[in-house]
Amino acid sequence: MFKDIFVKKKKYATIPSEKLKQDVPEGIMTKCPQCKHIIYTKELKKSLKVCGSCGYHLQMTSYERIESLIDEGTFVEYDKNMISENPLAFPEYVEKLEKDRQKTEINEAVVTGEGDIEQKPVVIAVMDARFRMGSMGSVVGEKITRAVEKAAEKKVPFIIFTASGGARMQEGVLSLMQMAKTSAALKRFSDNEGLFISVMTHPTTGGVSASFASLGDYNFAEPGALIGFAGRRIIEQTIRQELPDDFQTAEFLLKHGQLDRVISRQEMKETLSKVLDIHVLRGED
Repeated sequence: MFKDIFVKKKKYATIPSEKLKQDVPEGIMTKCPQCKHIIYTKELKKSLKVCGSCGYHLQMTSYERIESLIDEGTFVEYDKNMISENPLAFPEYVEKLEKDRQKTEINEAVVTGEGDIEQKPVVIAVMDARFRMGSMGSVVGEKITRAVEKAAEKKVPFIIFTASGGARMQEGVLSLMQMAKTSAALKRFSDNEGLFISVMTHPTTGGVSASFASLGDYNFAEPGALIGFAGRRIIEQTIRQELPDDFQTAEFLLKHGQLDRVISRQEMKETLSKVLDIHVLRGED
């Protein structure tokens, strides 16, 4: 029994599955969730975690994404040490938060800061689905709001990369309030002619998709990203109809006018840079 392995020259070598299990240390190889090809983890990172066989976009950490977009040495993080409390005394919530901090080495489900994209200054927020599934609690909403306000203060564009399962149930209505708070901050930012670019990655669902994720002057997404509010099964049971196979994918939303473009991760920095160039030129008119 043999499996394909992605190598540097984008060719595939074969190694017996039994040998992989016995001789290959953990973490050396990564299996693509879609096509099941076995990929050298080192080569996968070089390709920005895009499978060379099928083009599937694997999950990135917040810092990996920032590194792929922001010019080296220019990123300055905001509110790094802000952490969530347990306002509703939800059982085991504090313990779960601490477990996620240790696992992900970040303090919350979003990283915010400022930096340059090809020498053009921006404020950026990047959500991380590894932390409580990227759910939106009070700290997530506060960090995003502060980042938007900082972009307004500095008069630079604001960019967000979303990845979320929605509102954080352990914080109840306090989590839902973040939908209004972030949206209000973005409205003030827009009224002051601020440029907001939203990039939806897999998955962007629930209260995040219904608030700040969908409010961009440009709404982009990565290929194959799941984007929607309620789950497919709930919608089908409610409307008593079977939905299309590609329903709630980035490509489906693009086809129906809810996105401006679906952009491969490997073209993301160049595309964002071009949009920022257009914004700068308009500002000079």
